[in-house]
Amino acid sequence: MIRSAILLAFAATATSAMAAAAPAASPLTTISERSGFLNTGRYDEVISLCAQFQKAYPKQVRCFEFGRTPEGRPMLALAVSRTGALTAEQAKKKGVPVLLVQGGIHAGEIDGKDAGFLALREALENKAAPGALDKQVLLFVPVFNVDGHERFGKNNRPNQRGPVEMGWRTTAQNYNLNRDYVKADAPEMQAMLALVNAWDPLAYVDLHVTDGAKFQPDISIQVEPVHGGDEALKVAGAALQTNVMADLKAQGSDPRQFYISFAKEDDPASGFVDSMSTPRFSTGYFPMRNRFAMLVETHSWKDYPTRVRITRNTIVSLLSQVAQHGKEWQKLVQEADARALTLGGSDFPLSYRTTFNTKTIEFPGYEYTREHSEISGGLWTRYDETKPQIWTVPLRDEIVPDLRVKAPLGGYIVPVAEAGWVGAKLKQHGISFKVIAADQMSAEVETFRASKTKFGVQSFEGRQSLAVEGDWARERRAVAKGALFVPIAQPKARLVMTMLEPRGADGLLAWGEFNNAFERKEYMEDYVAEEVAREQLEANPALREEFRKKLDTDAEFNKSPQKRLEFFAKRHASWDERFNLYPVMRTAQKY
Repeated sequence: MIRSAILLAFAATATSAMAAAAPAASPLTTISERSGFLNTGRYDEVISLCAQFQKAYPKQVRCFEFGRTPEGRPMLALAVSRTGALTAEQAKKKGVPVLLVQGGIHAGEIDGKDAGFLALREALENKAAPGALDKQVLLFVPVFNVDGHERFGKNNRPNQRGPVEMGWRTTAQNYNLNRDYVKADAPEMQAMLALVNAWDPLAYVDLHVTDGAKFQPDISIQVEPVHGGDEALKVAGAALQTNVMADLKAQGSDPRQFYISFAKEDDPASGFVDSMSTPRFSTGYFPMRNRFAMLVETHSWKDYPTRVRITRNTIVSLLSQVAQHGKEWQKLVQEADARALTLGGSDFPLSYRTTFNTKTIEFPGYEYTREHSEISGGLWTRYDETKPQIWTVPLRDEIVPDLRVKAPLGGYIVPVAEAGWVGAKLKQHGISFKVIAADQMSAEVETFRASKTKFGVQSFEGRQSLAVEGDWARERRAVAKGALFVPIAQPKARLVMTMLEPRGADGLLAWGEFNNAFERKEYMEDYVAEEVAREQLEANPALREEFRKKLDTDAEFNKSPQKRLEFFAKRHASWDERFNLYPVMRTAQKY
């Protein structure tokens, strides 16, 4: 009853407010707008609106397809500008800043589609962000996860108020696109990366609806670089975040700069922990390209009219910010690209952590109780939205670099056996590399051997993950003609290290691309190993002492026949020296 009353009240307000701005019969209004923001349309509406906007504004709007989904649907984008730059080539030639706004990566969280079309129409009419389109290109992708959008249903988001029906979180192949930016398994992500490579957007905006508890703030705005990335861009990223939040506050919102999720699930008293996203997420990925990323999360328990309005306000604010600061930010990212050319030899943070430094904040929530549940056997949190309450809770928001790795002076060498698929993956991200033209029988390189490996116990996003420990060490190895050299001296140096360093959380190794190299495939039968062990012990007194010492100090080793025999097998000439050897090498040489 409360939900229905709120929806009807906001529908009436929204319908009244929009009536003067756009007649119901206008071909540029959405089903959502005409319903008072109770409903959202199917994807055929996106196809129709894309064409209608281009027809209504042929000199300002270009509707185009940038990919196809696994189920054969067109992935559409609108390039919108009054600069005359409606293609990637024109935008580059004219030096026009590009703002990419993406909706529907999780297609049940569909606020961005309807808010984007509304903001787009108002900007073209100069009723919102007047003059902003004279200074930039807005690249609008109404729905990223198109197949998921068409998995339409009333019950797809039970922890969200509206619209009446909506799409699904994952793609037709069950990929979560907001875990796919580095590995790029999904055809949709491959199409998005091609779009990004072509247009090189200054800022990439990812529009979501958060999950979680019931509280009063209506939106969170997270921007990177702020916690990580290029130092100069961090300053500009913080200013962008502050300015957009100020615009939203002026329009009645209560934005927060961290993802509003409890430190301990379902426990409001546990407070909040901010973090730096890894590059599988949009806000972790684009700083590695020296570009800005913004994660917009409206609150799922606000009704759909409210969420669309706030998302629309955010897009309008971004248009104004890019119009005002776009040229300045373009210069900053160009300077960051130039600095990336000199990354070789310097320390690079592969990961970040949130410290345990804590401050106390006043956070607007609702009165709640935590009761024992006879259903789950655990605690059940019950909120009373009729009783606003200020929570005094902890916030941990100090984020610092964690694992640091020194960048190679020259770059990375990918051996011939892996060159085909790795080269294709690098191309997807717009990373430069060259093919080595001649054999080197004894090149001085760095190799990484894992001292410890841990495979994921279950599949995640269709992959078995791998975490390794170990270090780089110098040695001489053969480098064959046809291997790839990936220079560190390139604008995307941070992304190169993200993908190719073996201990990175979202590198190719971490996503299981090199699992074969860490699987033992050759064995010595036990009865042979017994003989080999005795021969080694008889021939080497020092080894005999080392073995006895390990028996005395390592209980697990002592109790394992397999580990005891492997101790000797590793010292035999038949041992596979490539086992646990990361196939990618580092080099100080510049090919």
